[in-house]
Amino acid sequence: MAAPGMTKTAWKLQEIVAHASNVSALALGKSSGRLLATGGEDCRVNLWSVNKPNCIMSLTGHTSPVESVRFSTSEKLIVAGSQSGSIRVWNMEEAKIQRTLMGHKANVSSLDFHPYGEFVASGSLDTNIKLWDVRRKGCVFRYKGHTQAVRCLRFSPDGKWLASSSDDHTVKLWDLSAGKLMAEFTEHTGPVQIVEFHPNEYLLASASGDRTVRFWDLEKFQSVGCMDGEVSPFRSILFSSDGGCLFCGGRDTLRVYGWEPERCFDTVSVAWGKVFDLSICNNQLIGVSSAQTNVSSFVVDLHRVKMTGSGSQGTLPKETPISQPNPAISSLRRNYERPSTTCTNPKRVSPTSDDEEKESRAEIQNPEDYKEIFQPKNAISRTPPRNSEPFPAPPEDDSTIIKEIAPVPEAVTPVAIPKKNSEQLQRPPVAASTPSVCLDPPASPALPNNPPVISAARNEPIGLKVADFLPVVKGSSPTEIVDEEAVCQIRKGHETMCMVLTSRMRNLDTVRAVWSTGDIKTSMDSAVAVNDLSVVVDLLNIINLKG
Repeated sequence: MAAPGMTKTAWKLQEIVAHASNVSALALGKSSGRLLATGGEDCRVNLWSVNKPNCIMSLTGHTSPVESVRFSTSEKLIVAGSQSGSIRVWNMEEAKIQRTLMGHKANVSSLDFHPYGEFVASGSLDTNIKLWDVRRKGCVFRYKGHTQAVRCLRFSPDGKWLASSSDDHTVKLWDLSAGKLMAEFTEHTGPVQIVEFHPNEYLLASASGDRTVRFWDLEKFQSVGCMDGEVSPFRSILFSSDGGCLFCGGRDTLRVYGWEPERCFDTVSVAWGKVFDLSICNNQLIGVSSAQTNVSSFVVDLHRVKMTGSGSQGTLPKETPISQPNPAISSLRRNYERPSTTCTNPKRVSPTSDDEEKESRAEIQNPEDYKEIFQPKNAISRTPPRNSEPFPAPPEDDSTIIKEIAPVPEAVTPVAIPKKNSEQLQRPPVAASTPSVCLDPPASPALPNNPPVISAARNEPIGLKVADFLPVVKGSSPTEIVDEEAVCQIRKGHETMCMVLTSRMRNLDTVRAVWSTGDIKTSMDSAVAVNDLSVVVDLLNIINLKG
């Protein structure tokens, strides 16, 4: 178990009334970890910013309860499937319906966006899997093979494969370019609720109603691990950012698993009931669950969770980019190549009428939050996400449930700082065991050496300038900071700086793979898709030099 300390390892962040009727679907934005979509029996899809009580946007058009929702990788698009079998895609930045897709004969139970192209995969209780071209409003291909309801769909990180799980106890792997079944895994003895690809390696994880989690080698197409003996089945699973472990959300429990050999690194008690979805942001695991009309969000501090087979909790590199695989297992199997891929097939379904699209609307409920999130001045470096701060942990002995928490920026506003920097603040990395900053002079002499805020530019990555690591102390100048204190502050930001640079290298490698094909337009699209302004600038410089 995670060791006790001065702050909680897991806590309830907030609880909101999300719909006028029961909530039937939940999804977190994986890129930001701060965007939440809820689908309800009231036939609406509502968008929320995690930790804010007000709905940002309400999407209408479905005429039956919403069964599934999913964000695109860039979080620009959202897709929702209903009980009637219809699928609707909304463009959140333009606040309008983009496509209505018809074809399933029963509930749309699972959805996923292709990581590079504008394609959506849908699975249904009618046992069919369909691949849709969002741009042309048509079905590209139909995959048949499951004999019962399709419960989960996931594209591989390189966009070449599609994994599906079903109530027929099987996991199937489909080759998108060939349009055929590659492999079928039949070892589960119960309905398979969810599947998830490893972010780097040819590895797939699946969780089933038989209360097991299995790991599948996608080179040898065989099982390489199985975790069993759970009290209840897992409803949501997610690999860590570096791919070193698997987070599994069960009833009121989070388990952290490793494989080859299979073992449980840690178990954390979280009172989230049946968790719907998981996401990682700022070294915090965000989980969401629902009860009737209410939706609750929870936070687990990964600094205090053991995620390796040796050492103490919190020793795993914080948010290591996925370009740095775990050294202990990196030699076992291949890593994904990440070129831009397309899915084409002559089999097409005739487009549907535009009448239903005219009936669909995107109602902006909170214009201020909408403009901040979906219409920023710089569309490439979108927020909330990249520059968001970790959610503050409550004290260990605080047993109260937080219903509505004010937005994070307001929490640091009262701190005494120079007025010229009052609008653009970032908090420095603080260890999980450090007490929260108080307005009154603290009794402990150690706190003054840990200033509450540092200056940072809104549109620049944090950790690239030495000045960003130096403390801002009221009434003092940089010349008054002793060398030892400056070095200490720089060391605190060293991991953040390495994370930013390695993440940039990862994104450049992705664009370079596409650039090598000679397709400049696709390369540019790929650079914009990774949502990193520095990569776009680098690519434009290269194009300028070649011109």
